[in-house]
Amino acid sequence: MSPVREFVRRSLWEVVPRDHQQTPTALRRRQLVTIGFVLVGAVVLGFSLRTDPGSSDFYLATLVLAAVWAVGAFTSGPLHLGRISRGEGLRRPVLSPILLGVLLVAVFTVGALVIREVSLADPLVRQIRSVLRYTEQTPIALLVFVTALNGIAEELFFRGAAFAAVTRHPVTVTTVAYTVATLATGNVMLSFAAVLLGVVVGLQRRASGGILAPILTHLTWSLSMLFLLPLIYL
Repeated sequence: MSPVREFVRRSLWEVVPRDHQQTPTALRRRQLVTIGFVLVGAVVLGFSLRTDPGSSDFYLATLVLAAVWAVGAFTSGPLHLGRISRGEGLRRPVLSPILLGVLLVAVFTVGALVIREVSLADPLVRQIRSVLRYTEQTPIALLVFVTALNGIAEELFFRGAAFAAVTRHPVTVTTVAYTVATLATGNVMLSFAAVLLGVVVGLQRRASGGILAPILTHLTWSLSMLFLLPLIYL
């Protein structure tokens, strides 16, 4: 088996053994808690969509939303870090999800460059630039903090609580839910990218049984795009 196929198999496809069974009562409790926090998150999302991207109210709403996702995740039930196979044993996924995040960054960067050069995509490019210009008025440290915090909180909730609460097609369901949530950023490019990202981290969650790999891939991707998109479009 080639190194690339082995990397993909271990990172996204091979489901490692785990003992994360939930009793019917625990599952029902997790589902109710998750639904409740989705409703709360929807209210915060609605407020976010009524604020100007880059404004103080927008960042406040973003931080509140991150808190909602994190609290919802931890109150829903146990969360697991997960493991992937290595040789004859299992280990925590650290390097492989970061490498996978770098590969995603490369794919999205090429896509962003292509979109920038396609005349039919001019309306989309103008909208992306209008959103990115707000970030020029925000200290980079705050942008990094908010981006990282939200990335972690989103994975805690969507690949942690929500994934464990869904009994059928959890990768698809959590990807759709995450894509809707990403619309609150006001960045159309990131919202489109959330579909592919959601599938990748969903497969990581299914394979490893935990949230560590999705968090590391998400952080690698989101922090990289935070710096790359302005270079491409501004």
